[in-house]
Amino acid sequence: MLQLDRLTYAQPGFRLTADWTAADASRIAIMGPSGAGKSTLLSMIAGFLSPTEGRVLWHSKDLRDVPPGERPLTILFQDQNLFPHLTIAQNLGLGLRPDLRLSPAQQDQVEDALLKVGLQGLGPRRPGQLSGGQASRAALARALLRARPILVLDEPFAALGPALRQEMLALLREVAERTGALVLMVTHDPEDALALQGLTAFVADGIVHPPVPTADLLSDPPPEVRAYLGRT
Repeated sequence: MLQLDRLTYAQPGFRLTADWTAADASRIAIMGPSGAGKSTLLSMIAGFLSPTEGRVLWHSKDLRDVPPGERPLTILFQDQNLFPHLTIAQNLGLGLRPDLRLSPAQQDQVEDALLKVGLQGLGPRRPGQLSGGQASRAALARALLRARPILVLDEPFAALGPALRQEMLALLREVAERTGALVLMVTHDPEDALALQGLTAFVADGIVHPPVPTADLLSDPPPEVRAYLGRT
């Protein structure tokens, strides 16, 4: 279980708080207006930003002193954080060994992950030789290999067209099911939140509200969500 215990980040003119828990294997969209604090929340959970107050706990363990690289999570950004000078297979291999000294069994794991995301045979290519959709698949393959219990995504598919974005969201659900990961995904798009088929935590007025079923939130939205959606 992930617990955000009175988690707060404050600076002049900005304050964000979150005080809720999320069960293992939950799929949660983080949605809200630009500048509301969605990426700030992810940065605190990932350890890139220190909270002003409160704690992030994973299975009751306080993560305050745990460096980002040692936290139980994988994070994907919109640029997919693929290293351009490495091949796709090497980018995936980093998820298993940072020194890339992979055993034959680990090399087989890389090939299997490429197969699972539909990139078989593309391991020798570099990121610049992939389409946007292929790069997204490669990033998800690395998350599949790392198999960390939390998967954090900051608008990972925003640059893709609607059809391809829905395809990637379906693949994300598959990766989450294979790994059993708790998914936290920032999005501006309510359709993406629905496609995640889980919960949504809406961010407004300095509060990350507790996650609720996305379909319920969008079918009967409170005033702040109604305003965000442009509904009168």
